[in-house]
Parts: sequence; structure tokens; C-alpha cells
Amino acid sequence: MKRYVALAALFLVTAFATAGCDGDNVKTYSDAGESVEVKAGNEFVIALESNPTTGYSWLATFEEAEFELISDNYEADETEGMVVGSGGTQYLRFKALKAGEFKINLRYQRSWEGEPVNSLVLDVKVL
Repeated sequence: MKRYVALAALFLVTAFATAGCDGDNVKTYSDAGESVEVKAGNEFVIALESNPTTGYSWLATFEEAEFELISDNYEADETEGMVVGSGGTQYLRFKALKAGEFKINLRYQRSWEGEPVNSLVLDVKVL
């Protein structure tokens, strides 16, 4: 019995560890001019240069009936040694909830300031 419990636990750990891998065929968009096209129910990632060490990050606004924000993660660029203030990439992972043509508005700003220093509008076609 203990063997089956151990095997089940190993299976669950492996499943959770591989759930975030790129093998799930989630398309990543990093060009603001790129056309985003996804099937309803599928996920996609928007990758944008960011530097939260300066207080700036990308804030997304969208209709919650159209998209679900699954995760918002930041990865610092690899540098030689520890470089304070170096930038990286912010990854916004969305799930498309229904078919149609929609927009996701992105603002690069400090959360305590009102005006963004950059903004993007992404057109998303959900099939």
C-alpha cells in the first residue's frame, strides 16, 4: 500500500512540475505590432521588457468576461555578476474566455503614479 501512495505522490509532483513547462504549446507574443490570435479556452503569454527595480511594471486592463489573467511574472536578464538595476522581461499569461475581437490595454507605469511612460493596445482575436 505504501508503494502505491509513494507512486501516486511521485506522479502528482511530476505533473505539477511539468505543468509550467513550454511543452503546453502556449504562444508567446512579444512584438506590440504582432497580431494575437487564440482559440477560446486556450492561454497565451504577452512578454514585455520591464524593470521593476525602478518601480515600473506593466499593468493590464481588460474585460474580465473576455480574459482571465492567469499569472504575472518577471524574469531578470542574465548578467555577469549582480548588476543592480538591470532589466528583464515581464510575462503576462492570459486565458481567452470567449470568441470575438477584443483589446488588452497595457500601461508601463509606477503603481503610485497616474500617468504611464508607455502604453500599448493589443488587438486579440479569439476564435
